[in-house]
Amino acid sequence: MQFHLNGFRTGDPGLLDAAVPTQAPGAALPAEADVLIVGCGPAGLTLAAQLAVFPDIRTVVVEQKTGPLQLGQADGVACRTMEMFEAFGFAHHILKEAYWVNETSFWRPDDAQGADGSRIVRSGRVPDVEEGLSHMPHVILNQARVHDFYLEKMAKSATRLVPHYGRRLARLERAPDESLTHPVTVQFERQDAGHTGELETLSARYVVGCDGARSAVRPSMGLALKGDSANHAWGVMDVLLVTDFPDIRLKAVIQSANEGSAVLIPREGGYMVRIYVEMDKLNEDERVAGRNITIEQLIAAARRIFHPYTLDVKEVAWWSVYEIGQRLCDRFDDVRPDDNQFHAPRVFIAGDACHTHSPKAGQGMNVSMQDAFNLGWKLAAVLQGRSPANLLHTYTAERHAVAKELIDFDREWAAMLSTSTDPAEVQQYFVQHGRYTAGTATHYQPALLTGPSTHQDLAEGLVIGTRFHSAPVVRLGDGKLMQLGAAFEADGRWRLMAFAGRSDTATSDSPVGKLCRYLAESAQSPLKLYTPAGADADAVMDVRAVFQQHPHTLAITAMPGLLFPPKGRYGLRDYEKVFCALDEDGKDIYAMRGINRENGCLLVVRPDQYIAHVLPISDTDALAEFFAGFMCKPLQ
Repeated sequence: MQFHLNGFRTGDPGLLDAAVPTQAPGAALPAEADVLIVGCGPAGLTLAAQLAVFPDIRTVVVEQKTGPLQLGQADGVACRTMEMFEAFGFAHHILKEAYWVNETSFWRPDDAQGADGSRIVRSGRVPDVEEGLSHMPHVILNQARVHDFYLEKMAKSATRLVPHYGRRLARLERAPDESLTHPVTVQFERQDAGHTGELETLSARYVVGCDGARSAVRPSMGLALKGDSANHAWGVMDVLLVTDFPDIRLKAVIQSANEGSAVLIPREGGYMVRIYVEMDKLNEDERVAGRNITIEQLIAAARRIFHPYTLDVKEVAWWSVYEIGQRLCDRFDDVRPDDNQFHAPRVFIAGDACHTHSPKAGQGMNVSMQDAFNLGWKLAAVLQGRSPANLLHTYTAERHAVAKELIDFDREWAAMLSTSTDPAEVQQYFVQHGRYTAGTATHYQPALLTGPSTHQDLAEGLVIGTRFHSAPVVRLGDGKLMQLGAAFEADGRWRLMAFAGRSDTATSDSPVGKLCRYLAESAQSPLKLYTPAGADADAVMDVRAVFQQHPHTLAITAMPGLLFPPKGRYGLRDYEKVFCALDEDGKDIYAMRGINRENGCLLVVRPDQYIAHVLPISDTDALAEFFAGFMCKPLQ
C-alpha cells in the first residue's frame, strides 16, 4: 500500500482526504448524478466501490431497504472473486474471517453386498480447487459481511460515498433526445421514517439496475427474464447442530438411495453449517410457496438423507425454500442490437436483475460482482472522456455470454443433483468443471477490448481474454516476495507489463529500455496521447516490468525513468514498478505461465484484470493501434 505521496499524514492510510462534503444521514437525493446505482446488493456495491475512487464522478446509490443488509443468503466466494477483493484492498480481512473450502467429499448409497442402500458411505474426497488455479482460496462468508467491507471502502474514499436507504423506484424514463447530458429521469418514493411517501426526482447520465430478480429497472427497459423452472423444490438452512457425520466441516455432496440429495457447506466461525436439501418434485405450474414447507419438514428430510448419521439441530439461524429455475435477459442494456450504431446505452442491469439460477453452483453473487467490475471502469472511462460512449456496448457483449454459460452449467449441475445420477459421474463432473466454479473460466472473445492471438505463443499460460493468472515475484525496490497480481488495484488504470527477455536488464539499447523510451517520448505513444497534461505518467496506464535476473544484480536507480518515475507534488520516486522472477522450481513466473524466456513479451491488462493483448516488446505499432480503437485524447 502506497501513501504519503503528496505529504506526510497520520492515521488510517485507507481514509483518503474528502473531495466532497460528507453526506448527512437521511439527506435528500441530489438533483443530478453521473451514475445512479439502484440496489445495494453485491453487484451494486461492487460498482459503487469501483466508481468511488473517481472524485470527479458523481455517483448516487439508492436502496429500497431502510438500512444495510444484516443477514445475506449468498455465502460462496470464488477464487476469482477473492482476486478481485484483493484489488479492492480487503481480501486479507475476508481470508481471516471466512471458512476456507479445502476439500469436497462425495457420499452415495451403500451398495456393498448385503446392504439395503438405506445408509450412505463416502465415495470420494477431492481438493475443492485445482492446484495452482489461483493464489486465492475458495471461501465461505455471509454476504452481509462482504457488503460491510464494500461500504467501508466507499465511506473511506475521497467521495465519501454512502447509500441513500429507504427509496422505492417509482418511475424511470429515458428521453429520446440524444443531446441531453442527463437523459434518464428517475423518481423514487421514500420509505424511511419521517419521510414516508415523499417523492424525489433525479436526472442521471447513466443508471444501473442492481436491484435483484424482482428488478424495477428491468421492466422500464422493456426487458424480462426468460427461461424455465425445473419444477423441483429445495430447502436451505443455516444451523448449529451436533452430529456424528464425519465430514461436517467439509463441503460435501450427499446422494441417498430414495430420499434425495443434499449439499453441505460449512460456514465461517467453526460451528455453523448450511445444508441444501432436495424436497418434493413440483407439479406443472406449481409454485413452492403453495407447499407450505416448514423448517421441521426440512430438518426431517435432511435426517433421512444423512442416515445412518444423526443431526441434532440446536438452532436455526436462517432457512428458506425455493424452486430451481434458470432465467436470462436478452440483453443487459437499453439499446436494441439493431440500434447499436445509432445509440449508446444509458441504462444497464447487472446481477440477478438480468440472470437467475439455483444457488448450488455458488456462482450467483460471484458472477453478479464480476458484471459490475466489468461495467464500472468502462463507465468511468466514458465519463472522464478517456473513451467514446460506444465502449459501453462491450458490457452486454461480454457479460451476456458469461451469463449464458452460467445458466447452461447451472442447469446441468442442478439436474445431476436432483436425479439418480451415478455418484461417480457427479464427482467426475465436479472435478472437470472446477475452473468454472472457481470463477476462472471466463474467456472474452476477440473484439474491441480483446486482441487477436497472433503472438499468444509468447505467453502461452496468459491467455488473451482470460483473467490475469498471478504468480510470485520479488519486488526489486525492497526485496518483497509477493504475488504480481497484488499490484493491480481496482483504480480504473490499464497495466502494461513488460516481461523482459533473458539478457534484458533495461539498458537504453535493450528491448525494455527502448519500449520505455518510446512510451515516454514518442508522439505515437499511448501514454503521451491519452495521459492528461500535468498528470503523473501512470495516471491512465501503469507500466511495470519483470526481469529474469537475480534482484541482487539489478539496481532500481538504474531503471528507465518510466519504471522509476517521479510522482506527486514533491516528485517522490515510485520504487514499486520493477520485479524479478524467482529462480525456484514451481515458483518461476516465466515457467509457470509459459512466457518466452529469450524474447519476453508485453502484456496488456485491462482495469478489470483481464488480459487484453500479448505482443512482442518491440511491436509498438500494434500497441498504439490497439489503444487507438477505444481511447480518446484528453481535452487540453
